Amino acid sequence: MSETRHVIYDTDTGIDDALALLYLAGRPDVDLAAITTVYGNTPIDAVVPNVGHVLELAGLPDVPVAVGAAGPIVGEARIASHVHGVDGLGDVVADKTPPRNIVDGSAAQYLVDLARERPGYYDLLPVGPLTNVGLALEIEPELLTLFRSVVIMGGSGPFPPLGVTQMVDANIHNDAEAARRVVHAPRNRLVSVGVNVTATTVVDEAAVARLHASGTTWGEFSAAVLESYMNFYQYAWGRRVSPAHDGLAAGLLLQPDWITASRTGPVDITSDGFFVRAHLMETADGDPVPWLAEPTPDTVVVTDVNREAFLDDFLGILTTGGEPTR
Repeated sequence: MSETRHVIYDTDTGIDDALALLYLAGRPDVDLAAITTVYGNTPIDAVVPNVGHVLELAGLPDVPVAVGAAGPIVGEARIASHVHGVDGLGDVVADKTPPRNIVDGSAAQYLVDLARERPGYYDLLPVGPLTNVGLALEIEPELLTLFRSVVIMGGSGPFPPLGVTQMVDANIHNDAEAARRVVHAPRNRLVSVGVNVTATTVVDEAAVARLHASGTTWGEFSAAVLESYMNFYQYAWGRRVSPAHDGLAAGLLLQPDWITASRTGPVDITSDGFFVRAHLMETADGDPVPWLAEPTPDTVVVTDVNREAFLDDFLGILTTGGEPTR
C-alpha cells in the first residue's frame, strides 16, 4: 500500500460512483476527507441521499458532505436515469439516510476553502461533471495548484485509430465549459482517466456472482446495483458486464504504478457536432491534430492500465467489506 492520501471525492453518485466510494472507504491508505456532490448520473436531489446511504453502509457517516451544482455552467443537465435508474442506484435501495454532516455553503466554495486551508495536502478526485470545479476556479483561479494532485474520471485519451468509435464521456459532455476551465487551469498534476481506458476495464459475470455469494453487506449491495447497471450495458456488448469507470480512477489515484502507459501533453475540448470530448491533441499514432489548438498546460493522459491488479483489489474490497449478512 502507498502512503495515506487525503481524498476529496466530487461525485454525481450513480452506481459506479457508489462502488468507488466503498472502495475508497475500504482502502487502509485513504482518509476520505470530504465529499462534494454534483448532478449527472442522477439529479442533485437524489445524489445527496445516495451519498448518505453509501456512507452509512461504509461506516463513515460523519464525513463532511457539501451540496453542489444542480446543472452545468452552460446548457441543460443530461441526467443518465436510463443508465443508473431513476434514483441513481439502480432503483434497488428502498430507504436512504441523508448525510449526517452536510456543511454550509456551496460545494465550489468548500473546495476552495479546503484547498486554501491546507495547500498540497488533499488529492481531488472528481468523477462526475466538472461543474463544481469549474465554479470553484471562478473563486480561486489557482485552485488546482493547491491540491497535491487532481485525478479526473473524464476524457477520451488521444484521438482514436481510424474507424474506431469511443464510448461517450458523459462527464465532459455534460458541462463543456467547466471541462474547458479545468483543462486550461494551472495545476500541479492533473491526470485524465478517460473512457479510452475505463471502457475496457470491466466487471464481468463471474465477478458479480462472487459479489452475490460474498455474504457481506458491501458485496451484496454491489451485486444488486451492478445487476441494474448491466441491464444497460448488455446492449453494448451482448454480455452482462459493466465498466468500472470511477473505481478505476480511484485506483489509479492511489496506485499510480497501475498506470502502464500514458502520454503527457495538452488536452482541449472538442466537439464533432454530436458529442463534446476532452482529447489529448494527438492522433493515436502520436501525430499532432491538423488544426491550431489553443495551448493548455500539460495533462497526464492514461492510455493503458494493469486491469488485473486493479480489479483484484477492487473486487476484493467490495467482496469482503462491511458486515456479515449470514
